Amino acid sequence: MLGIHLTPHLKKIAGKHRAIYNQFVPSDIEEKDVPVSNDDPLMEEHYTATRGLIHKYDNRALILLTMNCAAYCRFCTRRRKVSDVKNGIITESDLDKMVAYIKKHPQIKELIFSGGDPLTVPELLKKALQKFCRLPQIKVIRISTRLHVADPMKVNKKVIAALRVVKKQPLYLLVHFEHLAEITKPTIVAVKRLQKVSTMLLSQTVSLKGINDNVEILYSLFSRLVEIGIKPYYFFRCDPVKGAEHFIVDLKKEVAIVTELHKRLSGVAVPAYVVDTPEGFGKVPIPLNFWACKRVEYQDFKGQIIQL
Repeated sequence: MLGIHLTPHLKKIAGKHRAIYNQFVPSDIEEKDVPVSNDDPLMEEHYTATRGLIHKYDNRALILLTMNCAAYCRFCTRRRKVSDVKNGIITESDLDKMVAYIKKHPQIKELIFSGGDPLTVPELLKKALQKFCRLPQIKVIRISTRLHVADPMKVNKKVIAALRVVKKQPLYLLVHFEHLAEITKPTIVAVKRLQKVSTMLLSQTVSLKGINDNVEILYSLFSRLVEIGIKPYYFFRCDPVKGAEHFIVDLKKEVAIVTELHKRLSGVAVPAYVVDTPEGFGKVPIPLNFWACKRVEYQDFKGQIIQL
């Protein structure tokens, strides 16, 4: 069950901004039964090759070092198991099994660390990076985090030391931002620390009803991200995960918002607008209003027809 926890930093900004409060504090609507929702819409359990390693796409693998975060987003696609303090942390034996699996699959060239937040376990992250970066087949490392928003002071020397392990491969940090109010002075300091040890910072944003389903909010967010040296990378349609259905924005509204953003933002500030295919395969681009089309169904990367 998704845990409830607000860091002192989040308490401060959540007290001023309802858009931050609603991302992290549960509401009764989460318990509403929605038949079409799914605990695991991205089928990660199906693609789990060994504990902590998900191999869904041929040339890359997802590594989950921990199921714990500094704070818990109510729209998390891994609501089914994040905040599992007892069983949610990978062991060194698990890491060795991952290494063995990767060696048996030489097509894996890229590793993506997610979770839980891998920066919340810097010593374990350091061990993992030491093991994986030695593998000649690994050409790219990506690490996802929201620690800079939830608890920016925890982006400390231990975290930076862990990230410095990556020397031969490019290191891309995927930093999550959903609202301009998250870009505080402490967060900017944390971002600057991360920039010193990474190849590039890319942002990921989830479309959220009542949080950022507004042209001006997203325009301000993406513009500010570029100003502090972060490239807006993905703008995701919210996953239809059980308990987070109330965050899903009407598709027509969402498309209209992103269409307007394309008119107003520079190319470097516009993220790719995609749906991470529920019970399917691939992050599929969503067509905007510049094209005349009916958005009633689409094909995933394997040709499966998905109904909207």
